[in-house]
Amino acid sequence: MSANGAVWGRVRSRLRAFPERLAACGAEAAAYGRCVQASTAPGGRLSKDLCVREFEALRSCVAAAARKAPQGGR
Repeated sequence: MSANGAVWGRVRSRLRAFPERLAACGAEAAAYGRCVQASTAPGGRLSKDLCVREFEALRSCVAAAARKAPQGGR
């Protein structure tokens, strides 16, 4: 049972750190949000891979922020 608790502890640590990591990627998050918003506006059509370039930039930024963060998520 303690191994299961350790796993959930790591998961909670990652989830707590996510807002800080996302905040480090404000420009990328805004660009992705603008793309999705434009695609869902009246007359717009959101489809798979429409905003893939913006999403990949955001994903790369969050991953880079995670690599820079000290172990333990803080």
